[in-house]
Amino acid sequence: LNSFSRNLDIGRPSYRNLNRLIGQIVSSITASLRFDGALNVDLTEFQTNLVPYPRIHFPLVTYAPVISVEKAYHEQLSVADITNQCFDPANQMVKCDPRHGKYMAVCLLYRGDVVPKDVNAAIGNIKTKRTIQFVDWCPTGFKVGINYQPPTVVPGGDLAKVPRALCMLSNTTAISEAWARLDHKFDLMYAKRAFVHWYVGEGMEEGEFSEAREDLAALEKDYEEVGIDGTDEDGGDNEEY
Repeated sequence: LNSFSRNLDIGRPSYRNLNRLIGQIVSSITASLRFDGALNVDLTEFQTNLVPYPRIHFPLVTYAPVISVEKAYHEQLSVADITNQCFDPANQMVKCDPRHGKYMAVCLLYRGDVVPKDVNAAIGNIKTKRTIQFVDWCPTGFKVGINYQPPTVVPGGDLAKVPRALCMLSNTTAISEAWARLDHKFDLMYAKRAFVHWYVGEGMEEGEFSEAREDLAALEKDYEEVGIDGTDEDGGDNEEY
């Protein structure tokens, strides 16, 4: 949230600001259903490509460029630039650090003035940097979608009209950081039984809170287990690069 505030020069983002940004993301994800492109992506392909196990189904969403009208005149917005930005934690919709985890799948949804040649070069550059890690049991492939329709912005809004944009959906073990934060906050509140009486008064049972907490603890463990590589012990990470 803080990084988006800086990028858009907004002191205190409102729900309107956030909803417009979320609108761009949803628009990018569904663009291939509405417009033509070089590589269109069907919604069912997201599940096929991003979900290795039924419980590991929480994608990390990243969007670029998030830029104000004033900055758009002097910022670089090439395919390589927006691709690099999408691997920057500052552009994520969930606060976690992918550098502390491993990717299982990456789906890159480009829109606007984008050609496959530039996309291949940008992905090649990302791979060359070796800054991202994949689990050893998943191929280090990138699912790519290219749609010719550039992003449309709300007139007078805070997002600049740009010739191209990228929405990245990735499945990474790093998102378990978000579950750990949520669990910690829950534990602090539940220890004092804060707000519990409101839910019990509406018909819930107190045991449901414990069950939900156990389920999230199991989810954290699931993410930890899928991130364990068979090559970790002999130091063979990222051999495929």
